[in-house]
Amino acid sequence: MPRNIYDEDHEAFRASVREFVERTLRPRAEEMIAEKTISRDIWLDAGKQGLLSLDIPEEYGGAGADDYRFNAVVAEEISAFNAATASCFGIHSDVCPPYIVDLGTEEQKQRWLPGIASGEKIIAIGMTEPSGGSDLAALKTTAVKDGDEWVINGSKTFITNGYQADLVIVATRTDPTKGAKGITLFVVEDGMPGFTRGRKLDKVGQEESDTAELFFENVRVSDENRLGPEGMGFISMMQRLPQERVGAAVSNTAHAAQILTETIEYTKERKAFGQPIGTFQHNKFKIAELVTKIEVTQAYVDDCIAAHAKGELTPVDAAKAKWWSAQVQNDVLDECVQLYGGYGFMNEYRVARAWRDARVTKIWAGSNEIMKELIGRDLGL
Repeated sequence: MPRNIYDEDHEAFRASVREFVERTLRPRAEEMIAEKTISRDIWLDAGKQGLLSLDIPEEYGGAGADDYRFNAVVAEEISAFNAATASCFGIHSDVCPPYIVDLGTEEQKQRWLPGIASGEKIIAIGMTEPSGGSDLAALKTTAVKDGDEWVINGSKTFITNGYQADLVIVATRTDPTKGAKGITLFVVEDGMPGFTRGRKLDKVGQEESDTAELFFENVRVSDENRLGPEGMGFISMMQRLPQERVGAAVSNTAHAAQILTETIEYTKERKAFGQPIGTFQHNKFKIAELVTKIEVTQAYVDDCIAAHAKGELTPVDAAKAKWWSAQVQNDVLDECVQLYGGYGFMNEYRVARAWRDARVTKIWAGSNEIMKELIGRDLGL
């Protein structure tokens, strides 16, 4: 089925993103895996190409695109390259900037947004804690008012971009008596005394992503680093999670679709018993199922992209897109590994890495179980 959500401007932009992938990312794919990070010069190149600034207004050095379909184009093309780079760029350019654009003061916007747009200041968001997982309302990191400053204590874990982040949006508890209404956001900056990072976490997949633990020990921040009103942090996160979740759905679908395309080509070339393995009826039927799953999923995700571009995407629909695309991606890639046979279990083959990289997508951005809980509640259950 043809996709109808993009016009000529989006496709022209897609061509420039693909050129960036081929020129900058693909030649350094193995380097990123070996170093478990995306080098600073790659971030700067992405900034020069305008890939990190779509949600940032022009007056702060951004593109001011104001059309989520451009964000989706970037996510699709980078995800086709690999899942980890798409995740790092997505957190930096899709997830974090709206917090500052929507909640920040004029001084905060001028201080932080230009560097985010250029790639000079890498940003992360610290929600998840070692003891909390998906339960954001139960976070334990605290911020206590002390004169004109706040003193932050606690820790965060599984933070994408955490190891090299220059800025971190940190969710803290400022009033222990108010539950979800006692949470406030702060921007912690690299070099602040008491702000430290653990090692790069050793993950099953997505090795290119520098995921880290963050520690805050009596970190003093000015009230000028408070992001949004006191006590509104949880609501602010809930309001912006739909963009993170539809972005995850876009990436999940594009990543799986690309690997499936490569797998189909492999089944045409690989021979067994004197014929291409794709011509065996079982494999032919399995591939037909996988292609249909991807295209049906793409149709729903495209509707979510279009709705979000109009400001009409609901949190429940974003939850549906997130969990379904994550499940389909994992199902499809598992079958792709099977079609490759023993080679599918070798790290030198993209399908093996993609299979490992995809597993976390059923956990992050709200686990699939939490997504189903949100959908169930909406149904009055």
